[in-house]
Amino acid sequence: MGDNNSFTSHFVELRSRLLNSIIFIFIAFVISYIFAENIYNFLVEPYAKAVKDDQNSRRLIFTALHETFITYIKVAFFSAIFLGSPVLLIQIYKFIAPGLYKNEKKAILPYLVSTPILFLLGGLLVYYLVMPLAIKFFLSFESLGSNTTLPIQLEAKVNEYLSLIMRLIFAFGISFQLPILLNLLARIGVVNSEYLKTRRRYVIVIIFALAAILTPPDPITQVGLAIPLLLLYELSIFTVRFIEKKKDKDNLKDA
Repeated sequence: MGDNNSFTSHFVELRSRLLNSIIFIFIAFVISYIFAENIYNFLVEPYAKAVKDDQNSRRLIFTALHETFITYIKVAFFSAIFLGSPVLLIQIYKFIAPGLYKNEKKAILPYLVSTPILFLLGGLLVYYLVMPLAIKFFLSFESLGSNTTLPIQLEAKVNEYLSLIMRLIFAFGISFQLPILLNLLARIGVVNSEYLKTRRRYVIVIIFALAAILTPPDPITQVGLAIPLLLLYELSIFTVRFIEKKKDKDNLKDA
């Protein structure tokens, strides 16, 4: 009977924390929709800067009556998830924290802090480096045309551009969680630093394949994702080795 009551109370607490997270995300969505135009302008800034000195008159177009409205909904949802993710992580941590020992709480806390930071770094990389380079790369395929051929000029759609940059921000942000994943696997004994070092060549192939799947079919964004992931993998090897040395020291003290 006691086990059933314990399970029920845990389930009620989990539901309550998830509900709090959903309410926060909903409030963030409403506020984001109110400021959707400002968020839209922020996301369009890389494109605006990339074509600022262009001789052609640039614009973003929409071809359906509802396209701009749907785009603002997407922008608000994107912003709400972006802002709500740390809150969700904190609620999950608060749910599991009472069942953890003091040293386990200390071990989890760095991951809780570094997860949104790494996600933000991935998003910033997209916004300030990858997108401007990718835009210039795509614009290089434009043609002025001649007497016998028509010019080829980009007429970017609002929905398609924003879908691309939001997808890339999420793809880079999630991919940047690689060190978190590998360190957690190392803590529970699934991998170690030597294993990660010997599998490096396979990981390189997997990372480039993953970059090709998550990004558009162009070398700029693919390399822009693959190289940081390779650096993060190397960083993971270093941090896993550090964890192993700390474990060895703790074991010596206990002995």
